[in-house]
Formats: sequence, structure tokens, C-alpha cells
Amino acid sequence: MFSKINQSRLFFIGLIIVGTCITACVGAGFGTFKNISLTETGDGNALRVVVNFACAKQQDAYVEYWMKGQKDKLSTSPVSTQKTDFKIVLTNLKFNTDYQYRLVSGSNGVRFQSDVYSFRTKDIPDGLLGLYHVGDKNLQYLPAEFKEGSMMVYNRETPGFIGMIDYKGDLRWYHKLKNTGVKVAHFTQNKTILSILAPMDYPTSYGNEILELSLAGDTIFYLKKGEKDFRQTIHHEILLNARNQYVTLSANERVVDLRTVGGKAADTVKGDGILVLDKSGKRIWSWSVFDALDPLKDKNILKEAKDWMHANSLFIDADGNYIISFYNNGQIWKVNAANKKVMWKFGNGGDFGLPRNVGFDQGHAVHRNSQHHLMLFDNGTSKKQSQVLVFSLNEVSKQASLQWRTQLPEGIFTDRMGSAYLINDSTVLTCVSKQNQVLLTNRKGEVLWSMRCANTPYRVEFVPFSKSKPYIGEF
Repeated sequence: MFSKINQSRLFFIGLIIVGTCITACVGAGFGTFKNISLTETGDGNALRVVVNFACAKQQDAYVEYWMKGQKDKLSTSPVSTQKTDFKIVLTNLKFNTDYQYRLVSGSNGVRFQSDVYSFRTKDIPDGLLGLYHVGDKNLQYLPAEFKEGSMMVYNRETPGFIGMIDYKGDLRWYHKLKNTGVKVAHFTQNKTILSILAPMDYPTSYGNEILELSLAGDTIFYLKKGEKDFRQTIHHEILLNARNQYVTLSANERVVDLRTVGGKAADTVKGDGILVLDKSGKRIWSWSVFDALDPLKDKNILKEAKDWMHANSLFIDADGNYIISFYNNGQIWKVNAANKKVMWKFGNGGDFGLPRNVGFDQGHAVHRNSQHHLMLFDNGTSKKQSQVLVFSLNEVSKQASLQWRTQLPEGIFTDRMGSAYLINDSTVLTCVSKQNQVLLTNRKGEVLWSMRCANTPYRVEFVPFSKSKPYIGEF
């Protein structure tokens, strides 16, 4: 378990090679492997190992590997195509474990393979010990879907950290950062992890760097504020759209004459927006709350001018338009991605008729779930009890119906942050940030599984192995 301290910490990657060149066929040079070596990744990650080798002629190659004595549970790296020199990263490894592997290449439908070699992974780094601890619930009765995936966690303080943890509490994947914290992270449809980073002088969920990582640990994209069209501080959300563009919430400021409401002639109001950047860092699209709402019409503007509205989550709907949630006024908006008009407002004082007794104070991690219903984590500040709400919205008639509500047990409450995501139709993974815990509950709110966190989790996102293979999967 991730929370247990392993006493054997003296192991290092060891490579056993008998000979330096193996010929699996004769003639034409195919199937000849040479210059075989095993190295650590540049950051010394204990759950990633690099296999280096060369072939006599250009061809496709990959690596098969397995825990020693468990060849029936063989893993396969992605295929590296049409090369002579190979550098293949092995993932989905366990700490402090003996492995065996062999090289495989092919040409014209013929398979060539090397001899079998061995290595041992390192132990878990000291800085990652004891961060997460799974409770003592009976794990055998958990839903199968929950056992067949991992949860993404991250540390918002410096040094930053992103990890994937399974239901047992075992760390399955991680990436460490030195001088920045991870403000928010999201698993993308391309099997990458996209994140907002910032040093400690940036508040809460605000950041000045965008980082996209492959699950092999490669940097896919990196951009820092001040470079290209990245000019604004970003916060709370970072997504990859269908065009592989980066979509994030941005901080917007306007100088506004607030004398009519008791303010100054030139007061600064800090609001929110949406920023879309392409892979070159060019701004493709942007939107600002100032274009949709006059701050002078907000009765609380003097009180909230330094953090007006406070957008805290963003979701790209199936039609390509944006769903954005605001903490301060308890509303969720849908914004047209073409003409930038607000299509509707849902929540406190919004366009929809709400069923009785199902209002919400604030919404975090607002999204459409797998059933296309609007799902949110309600902090519940007025009642000091957090809950999960799921609505069906008729966007034409502007009617909302409550599909179901999960009230968390009494005393389990977070007034800021938090998230809730479906695992299957009957269970929900909920992050209760201020209490440093993650819960799996049924719809009644009964706790089936729990995990304590040494740091304060902003959200916890579940990623099925079917979406993260071969980098993270079953053992």
C-alpha cells in the first residue's frame, strides 16, 4: 500500500546481459539487436525504465516485460516504428520488484525476439511515502469498475507532484516537479496529463504555466505566462478540446467607475474569462464575463470586486459550447463558443425553474456525466453539509428536474473546492477537500471506501484502465 513504508530501500536497477548482440535470424540483418542497455529516466522515476538498443536495419520494435515468475501477465510497450536506434520507456511497473523482459522486432510478418533479461525497480521515493492512506473497509465488495482504474491526485504546493493511485492505495504512476506546485490537472483523451503549474507566490488555484505530459514522462507541451499569446494568469481549469487546443479559465481585469455604488471613479474589478490557445501558443478564441454582465448591476460588486464571480470549473459540452460555474453567485452558465453569447444561466436566480428544496450554494467540478446529466459537487456552505447533485436540463423549455442527490454523511463538509464523479450508475467518487479525504459512496451517501490525504486535494479524477493502457493498467 502507498501509505506503508518499505524497509528494503537499497535496491537499484540491475541489468543482466549475457552478450551484447543477439541474432534471431540469418541474412538481411533483420532480428539483430545490439548495444542493449537499461537506464533510468532523466528524472530518476522509479516507475519508469528506459530500454535502449539498436537494430541492424530500419524496422518496428517493442519490448515485452513481466514480473519475474508471472510471464502469463505479460505487458507490451507501444510499438516504435521504422527505426534503427530505439529508446523505449517501460511503464506500469511496481516499486521494488524483479522484472524480466525481451526485445521484439518484425519484418514481413515474421517475429524476432531477443534473449530474456532482468532488472529490479527502485523503491518508492521518501518524499512520496505516507501521503495517502486507504481505510480499512472490506475491499472485495467494491464495484468492479472502481478496481479497474486509478485516481489522479496532485500536490498544489512546492514541490509539485502528480500521481495515479489505485483502490488499494498503491501508487501506479507519478511525476515530480521541483519549483512549482500543480494547481489542477486533467487526464485527456490523448492519454496525456494536462496541468496548470505555479510557484508558491501564486494563490490557491491560479497559475502561470501550462504543462502537458505523456504517460511515458515526455513533455508534450510547455508554455509560461508572457510567452506567445499566454498573457493572462490562468486558474482552476485546463482542458484539451477536440481540435487539440488548450482551453482554460483566465483572469480578466477591468477599470470600472464604481462611484454610483459607493466606490471609486477608477476601481479595478477582477473577473474571469475563457482562453483557447493552439499548440503554437497562439490565441484562437477568448471570452470575458465583462462582455456578458455589467459589474454595476451586481449588488455585491463592492464586496466582491477583487474576486468578482469567481469562476471555478469549465466543461466543453457535447455541442462544443462551454459550461462554466461561478462560486460567488451560485450560478452555472452555458456560453456559445461561436458568438460568445450566454445561452442560459442555471442556479440561484437563473433561467431555469428549480425543483423545491434542491437549490445549491456553490457548484464545483461541474460537468456532464456519462448519462449526459449535469453533475456538480455542492459545497453546501449555508447548511454546513456538502452534497452531490445531478440534474436533467431541458435547454428549450428551461426546466430542470433532479435526477438524484447524494448528501454526504453529517459532519463531512468542505466550504471550498471539491469534486464528484460517477464510477458507475450507483457509486460516486467524491473529494472532500478541506477535510483531506476522498470517499466512494453509493447514491444514499453510505461510505463504501475512503482515503485520507496528507495534503489538501483540490479534485480527484478517476481514470479507467481502459483509457490509460498500456501505461497504467492491471498487474
